[in-house]
Amino acid sequence: MVEHGAVNSVVLGSSPSGSVIKCTTMITIRCKECRKELTSTSKVQFCGCPNQMSIVGDKIGAKDLDKVVMVTNDVERKIDSHFSTQELLYQEERRRRKVKRLDFEVR
Repeated sequence: MVEHGAVNSVVLGSSPSGSVIKCTTMITIRCKECRKELTSTSKVQFCGCPNQMSIVGDKIGAKDLDKVVMVTNDVERKIDSHFSTQELLYQEERRRRKVKRLDFEVR
């Protein structure tokens, strides 16, 4: 049986770490053999056909993953912060800016 995990991450802000973005995924998969769709929960679910497709949380398993199709992969983001939305946007823009390197003449 082969397992594949979907991306589930926690992103921390810059120093000082004031905000945490928690990403949770809601995955729906379909078995090509029996055409049964399963949606991720905290309990293990199986499709019941010989391919034995399974899903629990963000982990997908099957005997042959080529026979599994990911229907949806919804990511829910929750921001837990004491900063305002404008401050968070400013920090995100600041993080994405390119840093210019200055060359100084050494004497």
